[in-house]
Amino acid sequence: MTSSASSSQSFLRLLFLCLLQPFTSHSHKVATMANPTALKVPSLSLVLPLRAQKVISLSLPTPPNKLLFHHNVSLTVPLAVGTPPQNVTMVLDTGSELSWLLCNSSSSAALFFDPQRSSSYYPVPCSSPACSDRGRDLPMPPVCDASSTAGFCHFYLSYADASTAEGVLATDSFLVGSSSALPTVFGCVASTYYSAGGDTDAAGLLGMNRGSLSFVNQSGIRRFSYCISDDDASGVLVLGDAEPPFPLSLNYTPLIQISLPLPYFDRVAYTVQLEGIRVGGTLLPIPKSDLVPDHTGAGQTMVDSGTQFTFLLGPAYDALKSEFSRQTSGALVPLDEPDFVFQGAFDLCFRLPAERDAPPPGLPTVALLLRGGAEVAVVGERLLYRAAGDAPGPDAVWCFTFGNSDLVPLSAYVIGHHHQQNVWVAYDLENARVGFAPARCDQASRLLGVASP
Repeated sequence: MTSSASSSQSFLRLLFLCLLQPFTSHSHKVATMANPTALKVPSLSLVLPLRAQKVISLSLPTPPNKLLFHHNVSLTVPLAVGTPPQNVTMVLDTGSELSWLLCNSSSSAALFFDPQRSSSYYPVPCSSPACSDRGRDLPMPPVCDASSTAGFCHFYLSYADASTAEGVLATDSFLVGSSSALPTVFGCVASTYYSAGGDTDAAGLLGMNRGSLSFVNQSGIRRFSYCISDDDASGVLVLGDAEPPFPLSLNYTPLIQISLPLPYFDRVAYTVQLEGIRVGGTLLPIPKSDLVPDHTGAGQTMVDSGTQFTFLLGPAYDALKSEFSRQTSGALVPLDEPDFVFQGAFDLCFRLPAERDAPPPGLPTVALLLRGGAEVAVVGERLLYRAAGDAPGPDAVWCFTFGNSDLVPLSAYVIGHHHQQNVWVAYDLENARVGFAPARCDQASRLLGVASP
């Protein structure tokens, strides 16, 4: 999910609406070490299953004919936390920094973390560098909880859709696959509220961006990769230097960094440079100036596993919408209802017979062209997404999976995980680059021994 230097730039990455008071456990000692994560951690080379799961959505009042923008599919990975280990499932999010877990046994979530059962759980005191210094990259830095006699470090996250997360920073052992225990600072969220009902199999979020408190930095990971399957089969997450199970020709694009602090530029995101968009064989006439960050930092392009779909700023989106509509005019029937906007950001929708379970073949490929020759090609079924709920008339509604950032609102381009399916995505922090290569992700998970039974 995408995060930026300003909380108004963050959008809809949270699984639940969290309305809570900080969790404090007087049955545990407060961490006394100056920096609970300044321990030498073992190098990782691990392979984990990666699943795309539907999650509950947040229901808030919305205008007529507008569906609330939300994420209903997230990527999840299994971990174990605490001593003795408690198995949890967390959303993999390269757009977030702070990992967090639901920490209240009264939560209606199917899985949660119970700190009272862990002898290695410690709330982070205000005097710790994890509170005073290392939270500098968060949209809102942690603050000391004056109401607590122990002086716990309190965090608060807010998002553009009015969802919030609040709690205390804590440290505990994270066990990933067969690794040794990794002392990790995370957010302990005490209770949740979400009005959609039902359970979810995710207990929290694993922050994987480049911020000081991200799991990537705390574990010392310098390389990781994932491959997302396009069906119900498991994909794969590789932490460390483990190679793909078959030969791949990765095309890399450099990570972009701006040294000056700008209000709308997320300096710890995986930012790449979008240089063009091609529909079929047509390169869209988008001025280069529309694809680079402006003097405020708005306009960066982020690779984000925590966002489901891809978002483009207004001028680029309008050009793509126009050209895709032109090239599909004989194959797709427009919905022709101007007030219908799927999830509040997708206003290019079509009518298809209700009995169809996939878009028609032969749709033009949409390619996002990145600096250095890398590209993300969106083909076939990944171009359209069936809108859930009642459809007008006898047909089903399918919407284009590129959204308008201006409607969210979000001042950035975001490449979401739906458009990373069947692509091996390699994050190389050592060389400041991200690589892409087409791949059979279901086959990769089988060869690496993490496929679903």
